[in-house]
Amino acid sequence: MTWPILTVSILLVVTSLALAMFVLLHKNRGGGMSDLFGGGMSTTMGGSSVAERNLDRLTIVIGLVWLACILLLLALYRWFPDVGVLG
Repeated sequence: MTWPILTVSILLVVTSLALAMFVLLHKNRGGGMSDLFGGGMSTTMGGSSVAERNLDRLTIVIGLVWLACILLLLALYRWFPDVGVLG
């Protein structure tokens, strides 16, 4: 493995764990899957506290970094196929 692939892979693992933690920290706002099919109209997004909004922003940023890591790994493995797992 080259150092860029190793670095991005480590960053991907760290951001994956952080993203899972931040998603689990969110407050439950509904009935889960039943809301997707029109089952619940219990709460709205209004009235969230500053901490919840900051958690939302941080979750989005971590999610974008996670997505960038995946796309960067895809590009690195495409440009250097001989150092990949299948190479």
